[in-house]
Amino acid sequence: MKATEQAIDKNTPAWLIMLLAAACGIIAANLYYAQPLVGLISSSIGLSSGSAGFIVTLTQIGYVIGLLFIVPMGDLVENRKLVVAALFLTAIALITAAVARQPFLFLSATLVIGLGSVAAQVLVPFASYLASDSSRGRVVGNVMSGLLLGIMLARPLSSLAADFFGWHSIFVISAAAIVILAIVLARVLPTRKPTATTSYAALLVSMWHLLRTTPILRRRAFYHASLFAAFSLFWTTVPQLLAGPGFQFSQKAIALYALVGVAGAVAAPVAGRLADRGWTRPATAISLATAAVSVLLPLLFQTTSPFGVFILVVAAILLDAGVSANLVLSQRAIFSLGPEIRSRLNGLFMAIFFFGGAIGSALGGWAFASGGWSTALIIGIAFPVLALLYFLTEKKS
Repeated sequence: MKATEQAIDKNTPAWLIMLLAAACGIIAANLYYAQPLVGLISSSIGLSSGSAGFIVTLTQIGYVIGLLFIVPMGDLVENRKLVVAALFLTAIALITAAVARQPFLFLSATLVIGLGSVAAQVLVPFASYLASDSSRGRVVGNVMSGLLLGIMLARPLSSLAADFFGWHSIFVISAAAIVILAIVLARVLPTRKPTATTSYAALLVSMWHLLRTTPILRRRAFYHASLFAAFSLFWTTVPQLLAGPGFQFSQKAIALYALVGVAGAVAAPVAGRLADRGWTRPATAISLATAAVSVLLPLLFQTTSPFGVFILVVAAILLDAGVSANLVLSQRAIFSLGPEIRSRLNGLFMAIFFFGGAIGSALGGWAFASGGWSTALIIGIAFPVLALLYFLTEKKS
């Protein structure tokens, strides 16, 4: 298997890696289009402000379900067909969300959007199969850069679309993009038929065994679940803060603010290269500390002056950089464990940390409605601090 991977790496065109990166970004963006629009959407469909956080939370829960029950199929069935089927499911759910006028239908659609968007996490381990051991961190880092750019651009794109055409428009635009992407991938993606002969039921059962017997998976999943909880909490609540009476930002202004977070994506390929050089441990410490500082700054400096806006900009960049770097470091470590179980490991890892994100979104919506911005930040900073404390127990290798 190793020889096959090296041969594939040598003959893989750069455009294919770029396509996989772009595809992951387009798909993953669906998880975050609603994030800066929770206020607009909840008032439009009759959802209470206290329940608005569920718009994001249910998408992430759907994603977790897909990670546990769809992504592991990447070790069993032909990957291209799996990806294309998931994309068409996503497109149908996006159209449903666009036309929904009541909470139950819209929230059900968001759940399915999350479910189908796990196609991105079939493509990420697929990219790792195209790489040799020595370049795996670089390849995964490049693909993850595309995924992270999609996540970070989703917020400003949805805000701008809502400002010009209404909040429904972003779901229609995304549905069209997903259908086009499915057609392109069906034509150009290489065939990859896994060699596993086990049944689907046995595959799912094996995931519990992998979780129990893979300490690095549990550790890296906890690190990133903590960071992603802080990330989701921050980006669920900060648009509400900026649109509130203190700042009174328009949707365009919120979009411009969200755009600054894109700068944090540059940390992903850098982290991949550091991991390839064997510097995973110090890079992990830096990423965890960066995330903690990003939440601490707006907690210490709360003002609606230009300085307060500057602090929020710095916090957004630092938070996105810390999360981006830690994600690549974690996946680089997990993808080094074994090609035959890579999809299952990735599914478990992503499910655990997205569950952390769902907790962060739900707590953020509740905290902001109940106690305001300060309460949300106090809860938010606890997550990276816990990850740092756990990191201190990691043995040096």
